[in-house]
Amino acid sequence: MNTRKLVQFGSLLALLLVTGASRAADAGSPQYYELRTYITSSTNQQAIISDHWQNAAVPAYNRLGIQPIGVFTELEDSSTNHIYVLIPYDSPGAYAAIPAKLAADETYQKASASFMAMPKSNPAYVRFESSLLVAFDAMKKLVVPPSAAEKKPWIFELRCYQSPSESKGINKVQMFNSGEVPLMQEVGLTPVFFSQTLIGTKMPNLVYMLSGENRDEHKKHWQAFSDSAVWKKLSSDPQYQNNVSLVMPSIFLKRTPASQI
Repeated sequence: MNTRKLVQFGSLLALLLVTGASRAADAGSPQYYELRTYITSSTNQQAIISDHWQNAAVPAYNRLGIQPIGVFTELEDSSTNHIYVLIPYDSPGAYAAIPAKLAADETYQKASASFMAMPKSNPAYVRFESSLLVAFDAMKKLVVPPSAAEKKPWIFELRCYQSPSESKGINKVQMFNSGEVPLMQEVGLTPVFFSQTLIGTKMPNLVYMLSGENRDEHKKHWQAFSDSAVWKKLSSDPQYQNNVSLVMPSIFLKRTPASQI
């Protein structure tokens, strides 16, 4: 075999190996999530945002094969409540492709025209923030709670833990993968997703969402978690000490009519 053919053969073999490895990795690849937070100053803004997602954005994302979309607001009504939008992606590339695809979607452009044209004197929201997250190995895909199909009342708890360093943040994720995630599932905390923040604020941090029928039942499940021998062993394990510097206050949420979760 001459040198040129040998190089061509080697290149083809390398391509096949890379392609095969990519397919094997994709089979167990974690999802990526965009968590978008709209800051509002009135109940009217909250209604405008929810209507936009229900009638324009959610259908457009669904047409692109992206679902389910979660759209939530805080449990207690207030004129300054935030709107939280959770969007799952199969890859960072799928996330990056969204702006161009929405711009080319004529149905979306028509449905969202009034939302996008809100004037400076009467904006649809104060501001929105967005984070890109990657799912934990212990729960690589978003899980829709059993209440979603019936749209019955359900609460969602959004939690965020900050770590003192990147290595400690990775260590805390390992702690979740080593026992916290399956324990939360076992005691009935009904997790929706677990993730590590890749792009966002106040990093390093992790973000996850639990859910339940109501606050009282949810507290019982948390108590079962705290009383568990698994948690006591994990929390006292020397390898997992000092990996959290701040547990942010939990944010309790409820679905908006736009939500598919």
